[in-house]
Amino acid sequence: MATDYQAEIQSLRKTFQKISSVTDPEALRARISDLTEQSAAPDLWDDQEKAQAVTSKLSHAQSELDRLERMETAIDDLGALKDMADEEAASDPETARELYADIDGELANVAAALSELEIRTLLSGKYDERDAVVTIRSGAGGVDAADFAHTLQRMYLRWAERRGYSAKVLDTSYAEEAGIKSTTFEISAPYAYGTLSVEAGTHRLVRISPFDNQGRRQTSFAAVEVIPLIEQTDHIEVPEADIRVDVFRSSGPGGQSVNTTDSAVRITHVPTGIVVSMQDEKSQIQNRAAAMRVLQSRLLLLKQEEEAREKKELAGDIKASWGDQMRSYVLQPYQMVKDLRTGYEAGNPDAVFDGDIDGFIDAGIRWRATGEKAGSQE
Repeated sequence: MATDYQAEIQSLRKTFQKISSVTDPEALRARISDLTEQSAAPDLWDDQEKAQAVTSKLSHAQSELDRLERMETAIDDLGALKDMADEEAASDPETARELYADIDGELANVAAALSELEIRTLLSGKYDERDAVVTIRSGAGGVDAADFAHTLQRMYLRWAERRGYSAKVLDTSYAEEAGIKSTTFEISAPYAYGTLSVEAGTHRLVRISPFDNQGRRQTSFAAVEVIPLIEQTDHIEVPEADIRVDVFRSSGPGGQSVNTTDSAVRITHVPTGIVVSMQDEKSQIQNRAAAMRVLQSRLLLLKQEEEAREKKELAGDIKASWGDQMRSYVLQPYQMVKDLRTGYEAGNPDAVFDGDIDGFIDAGIRWRATGEKAGSQE
């Protein structure tokens, strides 16, 4: 049956239009313009953390826009190639066949790229754009579980490497015999958290244990935790409207006044109720500045505690034992990796362990989006 190239190209164009309506190229261009203006500020690098954040956001936004524009151009080129092949069909059938063969190849490439772009439109959570921090812990299964945890670490690092993402191991606790007890690493890329968050859960491995001298089959578990990288700051802005400042005379032992002027300062942070008093400095201005520094430090600590609680909620409670697994890696008696939530499976575990997990991730993102929509309609 002959391929209806016109219908195929039209279908791709409709899919692109849906993606474009969600990603909004005009909004992206406006954002790029704003970030470009910020990046050109002469004092930008006075605050290195802010400068890095601005340049990173600009790079990510420009990359997103470039991908959209390349995709639109690729679809337009397919249409032009199809018209050219149609023109050659009557006068030069051989050239037409070659052109149609080129169209077949490009249709597959564009469809795959569109599928990846479509997945990105499903990542609309609060933290989905952030970098990801992944922690893997060995679970039930002894030395096999520790070895499995190490294998999973390599799998995710290889996945990041294959995609050109930056990965940095932050901490690793090695097991005594082989493998690791736990590891934490950071993946830096646009939407790293949204993409990898579907990997969180209990992973199960079934194989002939290389650590069992009787060659018995062993089932082991590892827990994967994925949290967004919370943007830290070493300074907390405190609006004047949020504080109440009282001045009084400094006092010494026994309540005696040690200063005849109202130089001591008490600052109350109204939203939180935090109170800071300072009277060690000689002037009211110095005491106020010192009190503000202490207040900012306490507010930063409070913010970090809130972020830690939020991270814990996002990470969830992962058991790494029987009955909780979300994915099984079976090497014996047959070879298959299967996600128990989505039903997606692959018959080559070696390729999966070498970082070929995009199929599982894409299926997970689609599954999660479908589940969320279904749940919102109840």
